[in-house]
Amino acid sequence: MTIQETILKHIDIDYSYRLAKRMEQFRSNEILGYRSAGSRAEFETGEMLKKEMESIGLSDVTKDAITVDGWEFKKAVLHFTAEDGTAHEVQLGAYQTTFVTDGPEEFELMYLGKGTASDYEGKDVTGKLVLVDINQRDEWWINYPVYQAHLKGARALIAVQCGGYGEIDDEALNAQDIAGPENAPAFSISRKDASALKQLLHVEEGVAGNESIKILLDSDTRVMRDCTTYNIVGRIPGLHPDRMVMLSAHYDSYFSGFQDDNTAIAMMLGIAKALVDSGFKPRNTIIFCAMAAEEWGVADSNFDWSTGAYEQVFTAHPEWVGKVIADLNFELPALAHGTRARIRSCYEYTQFLEDYLSELPELTRAYPEETRITAPIETWSDDFSIAISGIPSMVNDFTGGSFMETHYHSQFDNDEFYDAQVYRLHHELFALLIVALDETAVVPLCFAPVMHHAFHGLDDNDLDFSENSKHGLHSGIDAFGMDLEFQISSLCDLLRIAEQKAWRDYDDLEVSNNLYRHLLNEGENAQAEELFEKARKTEKLLLERFKKTQDALVRIDWYGNVLYPHEILLKNLKLVSGSIHALQNRRLSSALRRLYQVDNNAYAFMFDEDVYNHFTNYVLHQPKERLKWGYGRLMPHENLYGLVKSLLKKQETGETDYEDELRRLTEIRDNQHKLLAETLEELSRLIKTVFL
Repeated sequence: MTIQETILKHIDIDYSYRLAKRMEQFRSNEILGYRSAGSRAEFETGEMLKKEMESIGLSDVTKDAITVDGWEFKKAVLHFTAEDGTAHEVQLGAYQTTFVTDGPEEFELMYLGKGTASDYEGKDVTGKLVLVDINQRDEWWINYPVYQAHLKGARALIAVQCGGYGEIDDEALNAQDIAGPENAPAFSISRKDASALKQLLHVEEGVAGNESIKILLDSDTRVMRDCTTYNIVGRIPGLHPDRMVMLSAHYDSYFSGFQDDNTAIAMMLGIAKALVDSGFKPRNTIIFCAMAAEEWGVADSNFDWSTGAYEQVFTAHPEWVGKVIADLNFELPALAHGTRARIRSCYEYTQFLEDYLSELPELTRAYPEETRITAPIETWSDDFSIAISGIPSMVNDFTGGSFMETHYHSQFDNDEFYDAQVYRLHHELFALLIVALDETAVVPLCFAPVMHHAFHGLDDNDLDFSENSKHGLHSGIDAFGMDLEFQISSLCDLLRIAEQKAWRDYDDLEVSNNLYRHLLNEGENAQAEELFEKARKTEKLLLERFKKTQDALVRIDWYGNVLYPHEILLKNLKLVSGSIHALQNRRLSSALRRLYQVDNNAYAFMFDEDVYNHFTNYVLHQPKERLKWGYGRLMPHENLYGLVKSLLKKQETGETDYEDELRRLTEIRDNQHKLLAETLEELSRLIKTVFL
């Protein structure tokens, strides 16, 4: 029996399921659950996981202390009397803010539609609670209406999901990271309970009302800055202590967190147990990291999630960079996401993973379609924080299917939708991947996909600079004295050459790894070890190149999408140039539609300037320790608030003189031209010095 067969034989998903259920016993809120960053429930869960790691045979189990902002949510209970005279006691969900009452306290409550600036016109909400509808997937994040309410003098905002999340049931509550200050409190209420309140308020759905009612609220939710929490780490020591493969999942949660992320923690330890029980003797040291504070961990930051993982690799163990050849991160692995399993990876691992899938034995058939690889990784989970540190990362893809819209971050995330076949497949897929990585002499990174996608981000842009010039949209020459079209063409040529070279380099790397695996299979361990030692310099260079690639090429937009820097600039340039052309032709609505998509300027349409400025400035002007994985990842910002408001006013009055706005947009366009030229120059320099 091969070691792969032995490991598969020892996989016990019943063990993993039971462990996932055991994690539910620790809760901050006795009724709803919650194991939040820095809370007692999170601490107790970590203690249990430490003992579990030791009991299944992991070595050198440690608690790595990290500093996060903590949140303890014990209760939020709303009392009101319905129109028929019946008394209601309603459990509210909460966001990471502070609101502590001395038992039930009386408040007035008003309905404010969607909670945008216009909804407050003619309303006095001072000292009151405001009820608003929200769709965080299709409209805006919770922090905007919450802070708008705070600036208007409201004591707190209560949000009801009108779409996007919590769609499974009218009794669903929802929780997300607040991405705002802790002194602007927010709660979640179900559609069912909100409907009863709206009836009392005699409001039309979606239209802010003037009436208020009296309710009682009994709340204990508080944010504590600078708390200590712990990432729990266990190990299977390998022949090579300084070459590691990392597995990760997070143990904090909203509600009971069965899928997100109990089953992931349990799968990680289920794989660890199978490896230990099988007698597998790895050459790589394998580390198992139960991460704290993934859902939220830093107050008043746009990048307030994945805090525990960020601190693990940037603060607790920065020396892991250059030693860990791969992070296998797990999220929601026990339910079906779409019609096939996927591994979402950084570009550099996609070729190795494609080859790995092609050589797999028959695994559990949990999906109708075969497993695929997708890229790049996204900001939704810990693998992004880990990757930008310089550790190549991947995750079981969890964004397919409807779970995110229906059950995600609600009390309906439970074992009702547990899929044992999918869970077993994920155990098998990643357990055997550990073995495959163990049979490499040099980290199997291929940079050809990085070059390929960078090329298409340039080549596929549909900006016609000659057409722009006809409309007065392009000066023709950038600050470096080089035509942008020529600059783009030159960089495309470099990227093609770099891609071809990267494929040749990977072919050479595969020769070494195939020989290494052959020697191991033949029992030629001494020769294999000699080959391994010769590959150390190459591996060091590859991991350094990976880090440089992350630093230079991985950027995010204002909505957390992972893009190349030139993709963001080209998009903005197209939008701004298009808005100029639209205004020149008196098509104001078309211009506004384009400006809505530039950076975070969609929020300029709906919220007060102080709200817009707060959530712009806290991205641009906070220190690295508050911005975490978002630090330095955004391109320079274009503030269009005043411009947007001016155009909206002219749309309302019918005025068609746009000369002032055109001058401002021309300045912005020229600035985007300059930024693009500088960025293309930097990318050309990177390709020449690192990849050619």
